Amino acid sequence: MLRLSRREEAWQSAEILILRHQLAVLQRRQPHRPHLNWADRALLAALLSVIPKARRQGLRLLVTPDTILRWHRDIIRRRWAGRSERATTGRPATRRHIKALVLPLARENPEWGYRRIHGELAGLGVTAAASTIWEILKANGIDPAPRRTGPAWAQFLRSQAEAILACDFFSVDLLDGTQAHVLTMIEHATRRIRILGVTLYPTGEWTAQQARNLIIDLGGQAEQMKFMIRDRGSNFTAAFDAVLADAGIRTVLCNVRTPRMNAITERWIGGCRRELLDRTLIWNQAHLRQILRAYKIHHNKHRPHRSLHAAAPLKPLPEPVDLEQYRVRRQPRVGGLINEYRLVA
Repeated sequence: MLRLSRREEAWQSAEILILRHQLAVLQRRQPHRPHLNWADRALLAALLSVIPKARRQGLRLLVTPDTILRWHRDIIRRRWAGRSERATTGRPATRRHIKALVLPLARENPEWGYRRIHGELAGLGVTAAASTIWEILKANGIDPAPRRTGPAWAQFLRSQAEAILACDFFSVDLLDGTQAHVLTMIEHATRRIRILGVTLYPTGEWTAQQARNLIIDLGGQAEQMKFMIRDRGSNFTAAFDAVLADAGIRTVLCNVRTPRMNAITERWIGGCRRELLDRTLIWNQAHLRQILRAYKIHHNKHRPHRSLHAAAPLKPLPEPVDLEQYRVRRQPRVGGLINEYRLVA
């Protein structure tokens, strides 16, 4: 206490801060030894410079005072070296008014590329390299002109949802030691699903036959469908695409290992696994067809969908009701794995 009372307030506070920060570093519980990052080194170096040199030897430090001073010299050297490089080397920074001109030109003229924008700026008397225009467009997420005019994949899906179908296979392990393959289809606009078939051997001929069955099931609705999204699996052959093409449906292939391009189908398959397949033991193909048929009815006529504002694909939302006049009754589905709720008087 007597020693502390004779110290000046500035370096006394600095010493307290040094000790506190070292305690915080030790409390990080590093696996081997305390790890000091650049922020720790800069803080300790700045605080130690406040303390007189004659008083530094009595401090309890994780490193020697000479090490901290070396950190301080490194920080100063790096700072001045960075300023020197920016002042003497490299091209000057792009002026703000050039960026303010380039971005509106790109947005207002989607067919213009960076060289067309560069020529327009030159006509205005603005001096800037064509590569500078390209860097500005890239930094702001603006694609080159040929790709800027067409819709993105998400925009295509939203704008053409009424005319899009999507299909995919998923496999199910059965208790009889076999593996069944299920071909499913979903309508993007209504989220209605169709289980096209279940087989142990999904050959190209079998898949083409399921496409014919799908066209028959769609009936007059097939005229409204224009696109079928599918992956590049070997189960989908040219015969499958030919059947759809005869009905006026164009096949759109997903990129390799890009499940997001068929995200709606992948999400339905994932939901089917979580809600049904992962929670029950399936004996054989007949059992699989039975529970999938029940789940399809539940999905199309009862299960709410966020994209449909909580409505089901084949059942719109009812009018608001007075709960004092009704009560809720539970109705189990698929052996009690899924519950449906209805209002009863």
